[in-house]
Amino acid sequence: MNFNNRNFVRGLFLMAIALLFGLVARSNYAIGEFSRSGPGLFPVMISGFLFVVGLLSVVRSHFVPPVPLEHSVKNIAIIMLSLVGFTVISEYLNMIVGIVFLVFFSTLAGTSYSVVRNIKISVGLIAVAFAFKNFLGLSLPLY
Repeated sequence: MNFNNRNFVRGLFLMAIALLFGLVARSNYAIGEFSRSGPGLFPVMISGFLFVVGLLSVVRSHFVPPVPLEHSVKNIAIIMLSLVGFTVISEYLNMIVGIVFLVFFSTLAGTSYSVVRNIKISVGLIAVAFAFKNFLGLSLPLY
């Protein structure tokens, strides 16, 4: 096992996240049946799919050239601050402003910055949030 291979570590991380969320959903919500699903069926199915993607990434990492694992404390801090900012802004202003902040601030951690791309991503995420609010009935503080 090479823990300095980005592909391998990415697969392990996805598998760990999938297991965590799948086990929490399994233990806290009823699964039901496919004909009459419970609230835990969807999270367990998504966790299962994510676990398979992680497993495929781990297997694939043994057949492709390794990519060195690098990390930047600055980039980690930017991502964490963008998530905290999204939460605070969504709580005290509204979620639309929070989404725009999240997208524009988190992309500072990337290798290229594009205002046009950030606007497109923001519009897409806002559309998803409106769909969740209007079609699924979630109580999101969009405005």
